[in-house]
This record gives sequence, C-alpha cells and structure tokens, in this order.
Amino acid sequence: MNIPQTNALPSEQIDNITAEPSKPNPRKPLRVWPGLVLVVVQWLAWFVVPFFFPDYILFGLLVATSCALAIVLWWLILSRAPWYERIGAPILIILAVIGTKRIVHVSIATGGMGFLLFAMAIPVMSLALVASAFVSRRLSAGPRRAVIATAILFACGVFTLLRTAGATGDFKNDFHWRWSKTPEERLLAQAGDETLASPAAPVAPAAAGTEADWPGFRGLKRDGAVRGVQIKTDWSTSPPVELWRRPVGPGWSSFAVRGGRLYTQEQRGNDEIVACYDVATGKPVWKHSDAVRFYESVGGPGPRATPTLSNGRVYSLGATGVMNVLDEGTGAVVWSRNAVSDTGAKIPAWGIAGSPLVTGDVVIIAASGNLVAYDVATGKPRWFGPRGGNSYSSPQLVTIDGVPQILLMTSTGATSVALADGKLLWNHAWPSDTRIMQPAVIADSDLMMSVGDGMGGNGVRRIAVKQGQGGQDGSGGWTTAERWTSEDLISSFNDFVIHKGHAFGFDYGTVACIDLKDGKRKWKGGRYGYGQLVLLPDQDVLLVLSEKGEVVLVKATPDQFTELARFPAIEGKTWNHPALAGDVLLVRNDHEMAAFRLSLANH
Repeated sequence: MNIPQTNALPSEQIDNITAEPSKPNPRKPLRVWPGLVLVVVQWLAWFVVPFFFPDYILFGLLVATSCALAIVLWWLILSRAPWYERIGAPILIILAVIGTKRIVHVSIATGGMGFLLFAMAIPVMSLALVASAFVSRRLSAGPRRAVIATAILFACGVFTLLRTAGATGDFKNDFHWRWSKTPEERLLAQAGDETLASPAAPVAPAAAGTEADWPGFRGLKRDGAVRGVQIKTDWSTSPPVELWRRPVGPGWSSFAVRGGRLYTQEQRGNDEIVACYDVATGKPVWKHSDAVRFYESVGGPGPRATPTLSNGRVYSLGATGVMNVLDEGTGAVVWSRNAVSDTGAKIPAWGIAGSPLVTGDVVIIAASGNLVAYDVATGKPRWFGPRGGNSYSSPQLVTIDGVPQILLMTSTGATSVALADGKLLWNHAWPSDTRIMQPAVIADSDLMMSVGDGMGGNGVRRIAVKQGQGGQDGSGGWTTAERWTSEDLISSFNDFVIHKGHAFGFDYGTVACIDLKDGKRKWKGGRYGYGQLVLLPDQDVLLVLSEKGEVVLVKATPDQFTELARFPAIEGKTWNHPALAGDVLLVRNDHEMAAFRLSLANH
C-alpha cells in the first residue's frame, strides 16, 4: 500500500514556528515629573520669594534646601534610572563641587565662611540633574549618562567664571564675571593722576583742644546724634546740593572732620591707607600708607574702623591691628604700634573693626575683645584690660553712678573697666557669636545693648548698673540686672539711637521704634536694607543712609512711621556710617564717596 508523502519539516523548524519568539523587555523612560515639580518649587523658593518677600528669606532657603533633599530621594527611589546611575550621579556631583572649589575665584571659595559655593550648588546642581534627566529620559544608557555627566560638569564650570564683590545684609551676593575689573583696580589705574589739594604747603592742623566738627566714629559722643543742627526737610523745594563725588578705595570706614578737612581709611592694592581730603572740593591732601592688606569675602578688602581726631592728631586702627598716630596737617607719623601683637589677640573673621577712643592722655584700642590703653605722647602701653571674647565693637566712654569707665561689647556680653588702670569693674553676661553695635546710656544709669542676630539670642536688652559700697572711685562692687529683653528691634550690625524715651534703629531691613520702658515696638516701616542712621534730636528727625546708598529723612517720633524725604546719594552696597559736619553731609561705601550741602532750617 502506498502511503501518501507529506512535505514534512525538520523538527527544529517546527519548534521555531510554534515557539514564541523571545522579545526584549525594554526599560521604561525615566520618571522625571517629580523632579521637575521639585526643582520649580525650589527655584521659586530660592530666588523669587526673597525678591518679593524679603522677610521670608530664611523660610525660602529652608524650602529650597528641603526640595534638594527631596530631589535626591526622587533620583534614588522613583527615577527608574539604573542603580549605577542613581548612585553615580550624586557621587559625581559631590566630587565635581569639591574639585571646583579648588579653582574658583577666592571670593567664591571663601564666601559665606567657606560655604558659599556649596550653597550656590544646591539649586544649580538640582537643576542640572533634573534638566539633563528630562532631556535624556528616552536615550539609551550610554548617551544618557554622557548627557547627565556633561550637565553636571558644565554647571560646575559656570562657577569658575564668577567672582563676588561681597554680600548684602540679607545674603544677596554681588556677582561679576571673574575677569571684570573691580572698582579698586580701576581706581589704582587712575591713581597716578591724583594731585594734592595744596601740594606746596601742608594744611595747618586745628589748634590743640579745638573741638572737631565730627571727631570720629558716630560723632562727638559715639551716640550717632548731631546736636545744634536743624535742616530743611522739604527736599522738593530745598534739595541737597552735591558738592563733589569721587572714587575711593574699599573699606568700611566712616569719616572724621575738622577745619575743612575730612579723614577716612581705605585700601589701595597692597597698601592700607589713612587719607585726608578737602571737604569743599574732595581733592586729596595727604595719605599715609602701610603695606598690609586684609580681605574677607563678605565685606571685601580694606580697613573697617574710623579715624579719631584729637589735639591736632589723627588716630587710626587698621584691619590687621596697625595703630597709627599721625599729624593732622601733614600725615607725618608721630608713633605706630600693632595692637594685635601687643595684646596677643587674634584677627577675627571680619577684621579688627573698633575705632580708637581718645580720652585724657590715653588712646584706648579694642583689638577684637582685648583692650589696651596707650600713652598719647609716647605710644607706650599704660594698661591692658581683661581678656575678652571676640568683638567688632568700639570702646565707649560712659559715666555710671558718677564713675567714668570704658565699656566694650564682646561675644561674652558687656564688659566695663576702670579708666585709670583697665581693671574689671563689672561684666554682664549675654553670650553671642559676634558683637558689632555700640551700647547706649539711658536714664538712671541704665544701659541698652544689642546682641544683633546671632547664636545666643536676638534683639536688644536694657540693664540696670549699680555700684555697691566702696566710694565713687570704682573700687566698690558693681551689680547688673536685666530689666527687659526684646526681639522687637533686631539690629544685626546696624547701630541704634536713643531719643525721648525711645530707641530707633534697623530691624533687619526696616527702621523700627521701641519704647524704653518695656522694649515693646511702637512702629516699623520703610525698607532701606541694612543701612545706618544719624539722629537730629533738635528737630526729631532721623537721617537714614540706606544699604543702596539712598539718603532718607524719617520722623523720630513714636506715634507712627513717617518718611519725610529721600534722594539717591551713591550707588552700591553702603554699610558705612554717614557723617554730618555742620551743613555738609558725607557718605561713602567701598568704592565711592560724596559730599552734599543741606539747607539749614534757620537760613
């Protein structure tokens, strides 16, 4: 029997037909939408919130930092990236930022106490990771890794192109291209063209004992008050008249004024300068140079203190502790010392900032928290005070219970020493990481002091200081007692003034008034940044110099905040105290100074 033939296939071919072909299991694209949402919220909190709501800057930074942590968690848990990418990208970011810090400009590397680059990296690295993940989400492994790595390295590279001219009081950095010239470099390039106001004949100093128009830091009594002067406050009809403006070397010195001459301190290259200028024209008269340079990234280079005038001499203290006594008319050196070496102090992070205090036959210097008194004639040390904590404050002469004494604010609190020998009279403990502002004597031998805004507390405090048994020579026991502490005036590094039972000063970026009875706020208004102010007590007026260089008049009354007038005086971050000598207002910052004549009310 014949069996019909079939077209049989080999068994392996049958297996190939019947078996399902193996299909690769493609990896899903990266899940990027959580990262996109987080980075948008982060950038809004980091950049937009501080711009429109300055009082919430810390809240914005906290939200932005929290978003950065959430972005890391998204990448590690929810991104769908292969594990070696999930681990590798954060490691690359860390190594790239650490490596970048070695090659960025010194202002970036040291900014923010060394943490500026890391703070800047939080939003930038977050954006680099999320944006590169979004762009490469559908690419294969190799190209995707290349895109992410390139974005991270490119973002770090941007930091190397920048420098900062410092930060404002609310931590906003003034960024510039790394190769752009600083105002100091531009000034040095043209400094050779300067001519002295009177090169042939030195300026005659004021007679010994003659009171200066504005003898030094914060005026006659270091209280920021100008007595006996009243100005016209309607600047629409009687505006300030500009006398001159000129570039000046960096530094946060204010002015001392006498006999038509002004004195200030500045940095020019590798030289720290004490300079004399003509008040009427702004032309330089003489300058004294010391071959030292101090620099820190927040405030930049230059001296921090203000010269003091006394008996025909200029007393200056540089940022590294160089103490000079110069002839007021010629700038000739009478004697020099180094207060840091003499006291064994350390130069604090922001430099030596206390202005010299001349009283009787001694000049008293605060080298950080360490006091030393020098004989004004010979420069020999008369006495050394007790070793104190860190300080940027200036020594202040006060009289309590009839006893003249020297008061210094330090990081430990308030310390008072005897004028004759520097021995400790009393100490009021109120620890803080830094102390910058000056204290103020108020009624009944009470004192008001500020802690600023730092570790250990905020705000201002009123204390009562009493002398025990033992006579009026300061040998008796002293006691201090806290009357109240208030956070209704947080002065940061901006000095306050006392007037008619109230204190007026900066509360962060605004001006505020508090009652001295209980420290309660009466009002708060204006948005002037971290500036400085002067009190005109004869007419209940505050003359405010804003952080942006505007001059503003504000009523010094407790009923309500009232702005009377304003005008733009100089440009740029302005932390220097203004000076008012008669009808001439002097303002400066780290690159410019100017003089304005104010119309007097009785003219």
